[in-house]
Amino acid sequence: MQIATTHKSTDFDGLASLIAATLLYPDAIPVLPKAHNPNVKAFLSIHKDLFNLKRVEDIDLDAVTRLIVVDTNQWERLDRMSALKNNNGMEVIVWDHHENDCDLSPVWKCQEPIGANITLMLRSIREKSIPLSPIQATLFLCGLYEDTGNLTFPGTSPEDARAAAFLLENNADLGILKTLLQPAYGQKQKEILFEMLKTADRKVINNWKTSINVAEIEGHVNNLSLVVHMYRDILNVDVAFGIFVHSENDKCIVIGRSGTPDVNIGSVMRSMGGGGHPGAGSAMLKAVNPRALKEWIVELLKGNQESSISIFDLMSYPVNSVTSDISMAEVDGILEEKGCTGLPVIDDDKLVGVISRRDFRKVKKSAKLKSPVKAFMSTRLVTITPDKSPMHAARLMVKYDVGRLPVIENDKVIGIVSRTDAMRFFYDTIPE
Repeated sequence: MQIATTHKSTDFDGLASLIAATLLYPDAIPVLPKAHNPNVKAFLSIHKDLFNLKRVEDIDLDAVTRLIVVDTNQWERLDRMSALKNNNGMEVIVWDHHENDCDLSPVWKCQEPIGANITLMLRSIREKSIPLSPIQATLFLCGLYEDTGNLTFPGTSPEDARAAAFLLENNADLGILKTLLQPAYGQKQKEILFEMLKTADRKVINNWKTSINVAEIEGHVNNLSLVVHMYRDILNVDVAFGIFVHSENDKCIVIGRSGTPDVNIGSVMRSMGGGGHPGAGSAMLKAVNPRALKEWIVELLKGNQESSISIFDLMSYPVNSVTSDISMAEVDGILEEKGCTGLPVIDDDKLVGVISRRDFRKVKKSAKLKSPVKAFMSTRLVTITPDKSPMHAARLMVKYDVGRLPVIENDKVIGIVSRTDAMRFFYDTIPE
C-alpha cells in the first residue's frame, strides 16, 4: 500500500501538494491530517468528495510499503504516523521546499528552497504532461499564491511565476481564488491586533526597521499569522515578530514576517526549533521566558546565531546520578533532596537512561514505588558534547521535548545542562 500525506495544520500549499502527489503516484492514497487551517476546512466542506481524502484512522499503517511526504520533511510534523518507523523495507519519498534537515531517511527526495512546494511538483507534472482539471489548477494556484503572498514574498522565484502562468493556462479560476484565500479575521484577532498596536515599539537592527511584540492570549486562536502580517503592514516595518504567550499551558508561539529579502524568517525560526520560508515562519517553545525570547530574536537578527559561550561553561557538575537498580521510592527522595526534576541513570560509568518527575506518572500504585528505576526510566538518550553552544542545546530540547541534556565526553557523563542553563546567557541580560 502507498499513502501520501502532508503536515499538521495543513495549509493550501500542503493540500495542493497532497493532491499533486496522487497525480504523480496514481496508486497512492491521500491521507489528510486531522488539523487544517480554517480556509482549507471551508474549501473541503464543499470539495472534499472530489479528492477521495482519507484520515489516518482509515489506514492500516502496518500495510504501508511506501510513504510519500509533501511540504514537510519531519516526522514530528506528520499526523499520527510515527508507527510507520517500524515498517521494515518501507520506502519514503519527500517533496519539500523547506531548507531544514530532513529526518525521514528518504530513498528519494526533491528538496529545494522555492516559494511554494506545489511549484516543485508542477515541474514534474508538466514534464510528464499530466492533464489538470480546472478545480485542480485552481487549488494548486491557491497553494502557490498563499505561500508566496500572491508572488510578492521575498522567497518567490521565477519558477513560481512560471508555474502560476501554467495554472492560469489550465483554467485556474482567479474569482474563486480570491474567495478561498480570504483569511478568517474575527473578533479575537481584532482584539489581539489592537492590543499589539497599543504597545508597539520600533527599533532599527542592522538597518532593518523591526518590531517585536509580546502578547498574552487565552485558549486557541486561529490565524495569528494574519495578525502578525497585518501588524507589520500597519507599522510599515521591514520585519515583525509576535510572541504569543499561553499562560495556562506555559507555551510561547513565535510568528515572524519579513518584507525584505535580507531577513530570512525561516532561518531565524529554525534556530529556535521551528521553521518556515524567507518571508514567514513560526516556532513553538515551552517553559521559556517571553522576554528572553525577545532578546534571542534580537541576537539572531544581529547575526549572533551562535554564542561564544559553550555548554562546558554552563553545565552543572559533578553530576548527581542514580543506578538502574535502585527503587523509584529512593529516586523520589533524591529528587526531593536535590531539588531537581530529573537525573541521569548511570551503570558502570555508562549512561543507560534518564529518570524524571514525568516518569512518575507511570507509577499508578504505591507498591510500584518499590520497583527499580530501569522499569520506568527513559532510554531515549538525547545528549550533547561540551563544545556545543547553548543555542544548540535549546534546539535539541525543543525538538525532543526534554528538560535536561547529559553532557558526554569520551563516552562518559561529565556534566548536565538544563533548559534554564541553556538559556542563561539570555536570562542574565534581562532584569527581573
